[in-house]
Parts: sequence; structure tokens; C-alpha cells
Amino acid sequence: MNPGTKRGNAPGEIGSSVWKVAVVVLIGSFMTQLDSTVVNVSLPAISHTLGSSIATAQWIVSGYLLAMTLMLPLNGWLVDRIGAKRLYLICFAVFILASVLCGASQTMGGLIAARVFQGLVGGVLAPMTQMMIARAAGKNMARVMGYATLPILLAPILGPVVAGTILMQATWSWLFYLNVPVGVAGVALAALLLPGDAVTLPSRPFDFPGFALISPGLVALIYGLQNAAHAGGRWLLLAAVVVLAGFVRYSWRKGDSALIDVRIFSHRTFSVAAITQFFASGIMYGRQLIVPLYLIAGCGLSAAHAGWLIAATGIGMMCSFALLGALTDRYGCRAVSAGGALLAFLSTLAFLWMASHLFSAAWAMGSLFLAGVGQGTISIPSISAAYASIPKARLAVANTALNIAQRIGGPVATTLLAMAVSLTPPHPAHAQPRQFLLAFALLSGLHLLAFVAAMFLPLRISRAA
Repeated sequence: MNPGTKRGNAPGEIGSSVWKVAVVVLIGSFMTQLDSTVVNVSLPAISHTLGSSIATAQWIVSGYLLAMTLMLPLNGWLVDRIGAKRLYLICFAVFILASVLCGASQTMGGLIAARVFQGLVGGVLAPMTQMMIARAAGKNMARVMGYATLPILLAPILGPVVAGTILMQATWSWLFYLNVPVGVAGVALAALLLPGDAVTLPSRPFDFPGFALISPGLVALIYGLQNAAHAGGRWLLLAAVVVLAGFVRYSWRKGDSALIDVRIFSHRTFSVAAITQFFASGIMYGRQLIVPLYLIAGCGLSAAHAGWLIAATGIGMMCSFALLGALTDRYGCRAVSAGGALLAFLSTLAFLWMASHLFSAAWAMGSLFLAGVGQGTISIPSISAAYASIPKARLAVANTALNIAQRIGGPVATTLLAMAVSLTPPHPAHAQPRQFLLAFALLSGLHLLAFVAAMFLPLRISRAA
């Protein structure tokens, strides 16, 4: 080692500055993930307290997701314009303010409006974790993300416990006030530990026509998918496809000055990784939808019993994430990502068999654990390959494009699975596991598509110039 070489820069080693970035940005991810989990679990209690129906209260979640989708395309432009650190600090602080507004709401309408505001901020904040770690870690991203994502996996496990404890001891407002101390700590650490932004930032002009095409198009796509069972939803879905096709044509012609330069998908590795992410997100959200429905509505289990079984998925993901760096270094991103998709597919076959034969709690828990192990090894190698294939100067644009692919995959999968369940009418007298047979067959097919996409990833990650 040369005398001037820092220890953190030696081959195979990760500098302390990388871990500082990872710790800081993951506080934001943990906070937003815990917030979403707590709110989802508490919808019945909130609707009862505010005297509203569940259908109306659902907009606490749907309004947040739609607002987040609206703002996702702005992330790359804002990073270029403001700087990553400045943007992160601003969004984190405003997210805390939005949480206070949510907790202070006195009516359902006010709460939904505050959640929409929170979603607008979250849409800019959400993609920052991947991008900032990619900038700092480079080709070591898989190893860093493998360890750094472990705290985020605790949020879905802690969420129901935290929500239950708060609702027993205090009012629902404290579900949102919980973000304040976490957020303040996150802002303070970000200000101290994140590297400063460049002195001269590129002044790329804002692409108003591009934003007017892609953001409403994405919102129409998500809303249309969620309401595809109705004629209005299908017409909106068709309009979304037309508008987004117009954006692709417009962006291709505009090139670097477009809000999102779609020519980035001409990089083969990046486009393959984006497709893999689309299916990986789809099978994750699809499993989160269909497995609880099958266990509770199909097999007649209590919510508590089903929750303990589903926790095996999170435990499996935590186990695999800790080994991701070593596995990727040894076997390469293609083998790890495709192997995870194949393992998740094989584990899903157990539910396909149980839906047509006999439910077994032991089989369900083992299958969900293996599904978590497989799911945990699909995404990060493909994300790392995507960022490594793009020059560092274009990471902001790549980050926005990759996050859009991820965000769309979930609604597409959940809509298809919900339609599959609805095709088999439930028995009026008792639970009917066979109602979920077609849905699990479709979920298995999505796993196979994720496996096929991952097989086209590069053997190993190499950093672009």
C-alpha cells in the first residue's frame, strides 16, 4: 500500500465515509417504511375515531402513494439543481412537518390532505437512499446495501407492535408524532456526516412539457390499475398508456435536456436490471397481498396467527441480506439474483399445492422463510449492476428511472392477482382455499419472469467510466 493511500480505499475494503452515508440515509428509509406500516395497520382505528368508512380511510394510503408517484420524476432534476445533501435535508425536514400536520388533523379530509402533502415530499425522498449509497459505494454497493438494508426490514416487523402499543396508550395522532424524534435525529446526523455538495451545480432547465406528460401519466396508470375492474378505470388506463408513450417519444427526441432521458434504457445492463426490478417489486407486493388473504380468508386463520407465519418472510430476507455482499463477490450478480428468483419460485409452489390440497402451517412457514431468502437476493445485485453500468454523472437520472420501474411493478402485480382471486367466487358458508389457486399460479409465473430477466444480468459488476 502506498503511503498516501487511505485504508478505506484499499481493494476489497469499504471506507468509513461510505458507512456514514449508508447509516444516515437509511434513517430516512426506516422512518418512512415504519410510517407506512404503522398507518396501514391502524386504518380501522383511525376511521372509527374520525367517524369515517374504511373506503374513505383507504385514501390515507392511496392518496400518499399517488402523490409520491406524481413527484418521483422530479428527483433527478432536483438533485442536479439543488444538490443531493441539500435536497435530502430539505425533504427530511418537510417530511417531519407533514407528519406533525397529519397528527394535528381533526377530520378525515384534513388527514388525507396532510398525507397527500407527505406523499409529495416522500416521492422526492424515497429514491435518495439508493442513489446516495450508489454514489458513495460504487462497485461495493451490493455489500453495503446488504448490511445497510437490515434496519429497514425491521420496520414491517416492528410496525404492528408499535401501532398496537400506541393505540392502547394514546390517541392515533401519536402514530404520526412518532416520526418527529426519529426525523430530528436523522436531520442532525445528515447535516454532520453527509459529504457536501459540489460548489458548482449543473443548471439544467426544468422540462415542463416532460413533467406534464410523465407525472399525470404515471398517476393515471397507478389509479387505472387499482380500478381496472370498472369502465372508468380501464379508460384511464388506456389514456395513461397513450400519454406515457407520448412522453417516451418526446424524451427520446429531447435527449439530455429531458426531465428523464429515456435513452438511458439503451444501456443493455441498465434496461435488464430495470426489468428485473419491475418483476422483483411485483412479486414482493403480490405476495404481501395474496398470502395474508389466503391465510385469513382462505384457510380461516386469525390475523395474529397469520402475522406470525408471515413474519418468516422478513426473517428470511434479513438472513439473506447479511450474506449478499459475500455471495455477490464470490458468484457474481447474475447467479445470486437469478438464484434468488428461482428459490422464491420454488417456495411459491408449496402454496400452489396447499391451495389445491391441504393447508400446513409448517409448510407455510418454511415456504415463506425461503421466499424471503430468495426475495432478498434478487433486488440488490440487479440494482448494483444497474448503477455500475451508468457513469457517475448520470446517476440522478438513472435513479429516477429505476425507481419508477420499481414503483409500477407493485400495482401491476397486485391488480392482476386481485383480478385472479375475483374470478373464483368465494363460498358463502366457509373458507375456500381453492379460490386462491389461480392467483398463486399467476404469482408463480411472475417469479419465473423475474428469473428469466435476472438471467440476462452481467456475470459480474464492473463500474462504468
